[in-house]
Amino acid sequence: MKRTDNCLAKLERMNKALRHEEPDRVPISDFFWGSFVRRWRKDLNLPEDASPYYYYDLDWIVTNPNLDPHIRQFEDLYEDEFKVMVKTGFGATMCKHHNIQMPEFVGFDVDCFEKLEELQFDDPYDKRRYFEAGDNQIAGVGDGFERNTPAWIETVKKLHTDFPVYGSVIEVSECLVRLIGQENALLWMGIDPERMGACINKIGQFYLDCTKAQIEAADGMIDGMVIWGDVAYTKTMLFDPDYWREYFKPWVKAMIDECHKHNLPVIYHGCGNVELIFEDFIEIGLDSYNPLEVKAGLDIVDLKKRYGNQIGYCGNNDIQVWERGDLEEIKREILRKLNAAKNGGVIFQSDHSVSSDVDGKTYDYIVKLVKEYGKYPLQLGEFNLD
Repeated sequence: MKRTDNCLAKLERMNKALRHEEPDRVPISDFFWGSFVRRWRKDLNLPEDASPYYYYDLDWIVTNPNLDPHIRQFEDLYEDEFKVMVKTGFGATMCKHHNIQMPEFVGFDVDCFEKLEELQFDDPYDKRRYFEAGDNQIAGVGDGFERNTPAWIETVKKLHTDFPVYGSVIEVSECLVRLIGQENALLWMGIDPERMGACINKIGQFYLDCTKAQIEAADGMIDGMVIWGDVAYTKTMLFDPDYWREYFKPWVKAMIDECHKHNLPVIYHGCGNVELIFEDFIEIGLDSYNPLEVKAGLDIVDLKKRYGNQIGYCGNNDIQVWERGDLEEIKREILRKLNAAKNGGVIFQSDHSVSSDVDGKTYDYIVKLVKEYGKYPLQLGEFNLD
């Protein structure tokens, strides 16, 4: 499937930035809440099928195959005009209130150590994960609610001609939140760390195999990989960093190594303040870290000074500033942060995702600002920090 010249230019832009070279300009994209997209269309008087990725010709996009432990349709538990409750392939009972952005975890089938130890995963190479439509928790129950998500490979094919397309996979920490809940995950690590470690290793092997299967299924049509995994909150790690190093880190490294075998750069998306293990990500060869939340005390300019071009930086533009809508404040935030893009290494994004509290015209201003001031060589005027 032939790619457009514009798509190839975007791919070169992304890859140069990730190699810590200066492309023509700083790459830009984001993750958008469905409620933001609806507001954006209304604010800019755009048609119902308008997409920010196409409208702004953004530089990359992420896709999600079915990563549920069990491949199955949602079990319908309750539905009315206000909410829907389903059980997913993770065995998680989830309630989605249509007027609230994020869903609620109500319960988990895997509710004790014994069930976690006995859990059997469906084949990571099962073609339904990649080649057939169906329900899956990550794509179906989130900011919105979707049944029968289109086949992943069809989404990849549709986007492949116009965008650098990244696949994605979750790592163990993200699985545990969806499979047993954050509270149980942390509690069981504390109660019996070695027993929990054995379960982590089983899950890690499954998602490493999902990484391999996804790359094989894509057959050359993906350009990189995003690994999703939250292990921190606003202050620091959720658990002992040494425990992360012993049980979680080896699987993240294995996924990165597998992607690099196929010349696929890797961006790790992990919320919260990960400073205690940031150097570990450098050590295992991660190409770029996302989203670098400002509210967790992270600053891309400071990180670039400390770690230079040992790792890439994706995100860190304060979404709370965007939500306030003060264009001068937004300009100061963006242009100061663009200092970190000198010598490459930076992909411009928010410090998590674009929420419905961001005005459509504000985001329009942001994209135009970045495309103007993000051209190399960077000319940041009064905001230049050199």
